Amino acid sequence: MEKRSGIVYLVDDQESMRLAMSQWLELDDFSVWTFCGGREVLDQIDRSFEGVLVTDVRMPGMDGLELMKRVFDIDSQIPVVLITAHGDIPMAVSAMGRGAYDFIEKPFEPDILLETIRRAGERRALVLENRSLRKRLQETGSIDSRLLGTSDSIQFLKQEIMDLAPTDASVFLYGETGAGKEITARCLHELSDRSNREFVVINCGAIPEGLFESELFGHEAGAFTGATGKRIGKFERASGGTVFLDEINNMPLTLQPKVLRVLQEKEVERLGGSRPIAVDIRVISATNVDPEQACRDGSLRPDLYYRLNVARITIPPLHKRGRDIVLLFEYFTDLAAKKYNRMVEPLTSEDVGALMTYPWPGNVRELKNIAERYVLSSRRGGSRIAYLLDREPVGDPATKMVSLAEQAENFERCVLEQSLSRHQGNMSAVMDELQLPRRTLNQKMVNHGLSRKDFLGSDDEG
Repeated sequence: MEKRSGIVYLVDDQESMRLAMSQWLELDDFSVWTFCGGREVLDQIDRSFEGVLVTDVRMPGMDGLELMKRVFDIDSQIPVVLITAHGDIPMAVSAMGRGAYDFIEKPFEPDILLETIRRAGERRALVLENRSLRKRLQETGSIDSRLLGTSDSIQFLKQEIMDLAPTDASVFLYGETGAGKEITARCLHELSDRSNREFVVINCGAIPEGLFESELFGHEAGAFTGATGKRIGKFERASGGTVFLDEINNMPLTLQPKVLRVLQEKEVERLGGSRPIAVDIRVISATNVDPEQACRDGSLRPDLYYRLNVARITIPPLHKRGRDIVLLFEYFTDLAAKKYNRMVEPLTSEDVGALMTYPWPGNVRELKNIAERYVLSSRRGGSRIAYLLDREPVGDPATKMVSLAEQAENFERCVLEQSLSRHQGNMSAVMDELQLPRRTLNQKMVNHGLSRKDFLGSDDEG
């Protein structure tokens, strides 16, 4: 039988109850299978069961509680709704503590039954969707192999991806250059139902304006000078899959209304063509500038932005990811060592300090490059990372052994200096970034001999 609103397996030894409940459910467009006993229904249930089990409690042979226990042995997350008589309520409450989804006391109104089953079906659908997602994660090497890290910010990003990936919602990615916007977009595609179709990247900042329309929409032979043959545009090629519009704020303004129309009408017309072509695409877009500011500046049309910004993900910059920095660096050095057949020397405490205090303006992309240079470098010594980053080494380079207290003090000073420099002496911004109260920040600056005036921007001087 075809699945409609949902699937219900109904178990009751009384034929009149089976008939009445199945009629109520079928009127609400449910697909209903009826059984007169528990043993019959057990043969029809496995872990892929997509529906809800509704069973009377008091039945000859196997009662509803025993049936629930047997079902939970198959899959403990199958929703079981118990139908009880008035005297069975304490027992039914106890059964809910053992995993029953809900119970309904006889006599009951049809609407109560329908609403309970509807909610139970939604829960089952969510369970199966999560299982499918975890399976796809395993098949694709897991999201952890794409987005390395254990920091809170990266864990939150992974959860956002897992929440949005199974949907067709348009997603807008905002993050600094090199932070991982394309990797995030690929994860959203690979963990979706579109993963077996194309993922088409359109770099809006790299396509010459004169070629943009042909690239996106395609053209027929003879549409313009030089169009000797038919060309399938990127939107048409991506049908059934995902389009990634990178640097969307660099898309020519004259083209943005046409892209908006494609997204609204779900069809595209090739240059020189005479008929629209239906396209089924999910759109993920990205920018490294504040999209609201881009709208105010006039580089991004607000109507297009609102269409693309159904869901928004902010990619955390590397300097906000704390302990992930060293983890990522070691991962990239291992890859580079295999690539270049080199040995990797372990990081010293000074190297770790240099990695942790550098602001990483190029984010993960820059970190990967430094990791390769570290493997290829012939320089030895504790200030190797500082040398590659063209920075003063963290700690005393003339001292081979640096105490833990000294390392901690040097590290704290570097963190303060970097934050003060990054925010040009704006104390409120530094307090927010480092999560320090004003008094504590002032005291630490005094301890390290740091003065706000040394970090003021040129506009604040004089």
